[in-house]
Amino acid sequence: MTRVRPRSRFAAILVLSMALGPVLALSPLIPASPARAQTSQRDLTAESFVQTQAQRALRILNDRSDAEKIRAFRDFTDQVADVTTITHFVLGKYNRTISPDDFQRFAVAFRDYASSVYESRLNDYHGQTLRVTGSTVRKPGDVIVASVVAGGGQAQPVPVRWRVIHGAGGWKVYDVEVNGVWLAITEQQDFVSTIDNAHGDVGVLIDQLEKRNSENHVGAHSE
Repeated sequence: MTRVRPRSRFAAILVLSMALGPVLALSPLIPASPARAQTSQRDLTAESFVQTQAQRALRILNDRSDAEKIRAFRDFTDQVADVTTITHFVLGKYNRTISPDDFQRFAVAFRDYASSVYESRLNDYHGQTLRVTGSTVRKPGDVIVASVVAGGGQAQPVPVRWRVIHGAGGWKVYDVEVNGVWLAITEQQDFVSTIDNAHGDVGVLIDQLEKRNSENHVGAHSE
């Protein structure tokens, strides 16, 4: 059975990427292949959005006590992420068939799971900086923003790309690429694989998430 687990190989910038896309989403209506940009045109407003939100995230990580940091970071992720779209996207093909009751249960478990992943990494971040280096417009309102994360003890700057979409609520980050891997797409693949291995039983994934959340809560209270 596929196990649901945080993706530790992205630890160097996991918290920041979770904040600006947290386990981060592509809209089901948007083609899931952000690498295929068709033009070299830049969008300075998209670049400014990523730079501004990154600075906000880093201030939260660097300037607050642990308890304040967790509260502030949850508020921040709710502002910059479309949680409903995220929740639908990570279910992949099973988003079309899941019952309303199961979806509600999954939504609660997934939100708690996503929060616990980035909260477990909050204290790993001290002194990092993010600098936007450019952008590529796929189509109006759909932009790939390039950046580098440096400092905080990292030997080399880490290149990070952000797919941002402009909608009625302004810009939102829909996915983040680290080391050539788009995180939201990878999360969806893990979840769908878990359900596939359970012969289409979404409840197995929900049970795993709820178990992980329970273990995280017990661990947090024992510290």
